[in-house]
Amino acid sequence: MLAQANRLKKELDITKVLKKGRSFKEGFLILKSVKNERGQTRFGFIVSKKVSNKANIRNRIRRQLREVIRLRVKQTNQASDNLVIALKGIEKEKPLIIRESLNNIITRAKLFND
Repeated sequence: MLAQANRLKKELDITKVLKKGRSFKEGFLILKSVKNERGQTRFGFIVSKKVSNKANIRNRIRRQLREVIRLRVKQTNQASDNLVIALKGIEKEKPLIIRESLNNIITRAKLFND
């Protein structure tokens, strides 16, 4: 599970990232990122009902995304607030493809040291 300090929860913070964040897209994922002054990298995940009306499917996608971030969050090279947004069609993708897409976006955004 992703540590509390690395979670983006407040609506005000999420709105800030949505409005001012730099966007990266790969497959069925969008990453929006903006630097912060907190000294911590934080992540939020949005999987809307447009992806699936079934909560268990949305939660499974959210857990897969969160796990990829959890494994790499210690390699952070800058403090930033980030939102990972899942698009319609991701529910049909294999977990390996989802992981690769998220890792590719993270690499392009230069969020972590590789």
